Amino acid sequence: MGLGGRGEPPLGWWTPDPRGVLPLDGLRVSRSLRRSARRLRTTVDTAFDDVVAGCADPSRSGRWITDEVASAYSRLHRLGWAHSVEVWDDGSGSGAGGGGVLVGGLYGVGVGGLFAGESMFSTATDASKVALVRLVEVLGADDDGRRLLDVQWRTDHLASLGVVEVAREEYLRRLARALPAPAPAW
Repeated sequence: MGLGGRGEPPLGWWTPDPRGVLPLDGLRVSRSLRRSARRLRTTVDTAFDDVVAGCADPSRSGRWITDEVASAYSRLHRLGWAHSVEVWDDGSGSGAGGGGVLVGGLYGVGVGGLFAGESMFSTATDASKVALVRLVEVLGADDDGRRLLDVQWRTDHLASLGVVEVAREEYLRRLARALPAPAPAW
């Protein structure tokens, strides 16, 4: 393995083929998820570092978010490139953004009409799914049909929410349409 800048190991870059995407008009919301979405409060970009910390929890299997990675995403957030959706349980005490406890969320990078989801976490039933519902609302609010929600991988869990796989060639076509599209109103 070669070394990256300053003698450090290189940062891995994943480009799965096929790629998991969630068509903004394809999100599947069950009755129970609708109930959870009414019970839990969401915010956008109010607790970015806390969401990343939840995703980086060392007790999670497959943890890949190191302190260095978290710091890099935090900088991207301060520069306006990375965004988060936070999910709060207002019946569980006090917390940022009007009370409640952070029980889930997701974060990723936005470039034009592309949102590349990086990670999500949940400590309460449906909390990460509620974050995804809010994200789709944000991305689709003023969309002209070009925005792309990239989730990297299609898992059974994500497929149950509407995620599909697209071959690299099709993904690159969708990406070329999404990048010049206007960014959503975060």
